Amino acid sequence: MHEARGAAQAVSVHEPVLLRETIEALAPRSGGAYIDANLGGGGHAAAVLAASAPNGTLLGIDADATAIARSTARLAEYGARLKTFHGSSARIAEAAAAAGFHGVDGILFDLGLSSDQLVDRERGFGIRTGGPLDLRFNTGEGESAAALLAHLTVPELAALLREFGEEPQAGKIARAIVARRAGTPVTTAEELAALVAEVATRPGKPSRIHPATRVFQALRIAVNDELGALATALDASIRLLAVGGRIVVLTYHSLEDRIVKRAFAAAAKGCICPPKVPLCGCGVKPSLRLLTDKPLTASEEEVARNPRSRSAKLRVAERIEVAA
Repeated sequence: MHEARGAAQAVSVHEPVLLRETIEALAPRSGGAYIDANLGGGGHAAAVLAASAPNGTLLGIDADATAIARSTARLAEYGARLKTFHGSSARIAEAAAAAGFHGVDGILFDLGLSSDQLVDRERGFGIRTGGPLDLRFNTGEGESAAALLAHLTVPELAALLREFGEEPQAGKIARAIVARRAGTPVTTAEELAALVAEVATRPGKPSRIHPATRVFQALRIAVNDELGALATALDASIRLLAVGGRIVVLTYHSLEDRIVKRAFAAAAKGCICPPKVPLCGCGVKPSLRLLTDKPLTASEEEVARNPRSRSAKLRVAERIEVAA
């Protein structure tokens, strides 16, 4: 855990999605304690700190050390009101304890990639930007996407592409990658994008997205364990919230949204007894109240200004008193 310090970093190019809706949902107040579980470019964090002036505090968590440095510089004016933690959001309970955050008033998740990562040529996040095929948020942990591609079998790779990328041509792409590496390993984003485009492009069927988009998504999710981290972080976040505290989650694809929707629904329902049991015997009580029956989405104006917001879904829930 770090307090806000440090020299200036490169300016973020990331525009926060659904910013007004997010701040309205969190309802920051002076004296409140808030957690941004995916600090990124610091846009949402800046708005939370401004809205919780003069003495609200915020803990920013991110697995990407570059994002931590950039946001720390951007938010330097808030001084000790900002604390940061370098690590996965799955470690949110550890981060909160280190920062002295107990009974948190609001927690925000802004999932997926930031625009800053997409233009970073050091880790290969951007299909068109290129660079080494790394795809890790934290380059000090786990194996890179290139390393993963070097040893997965065709069935293993195809299963990964189906599960995390919902890629309809998973088998065909997996066979092409494994065949290619027999001669030359796939080590850059450019090489992978070109290979997938060669084998997966369907003549006469133009697509709004690059043919390799789902492949990059699947590999990124796998090397960062994004879905596992999300499930762990959501469970811990509900326990961290004070009564009346809110959890706000921005998702960008169906795999993320499904996990959030189910976690919120389960916490709002409480009882885990089988449906046919007449009386509850499990003793599990509801801990959340859903504030969004359906997720909020970006307006046409925001999508025109920031195309990344097109797929965003915002879900909100509030911690309630657990009945005795």
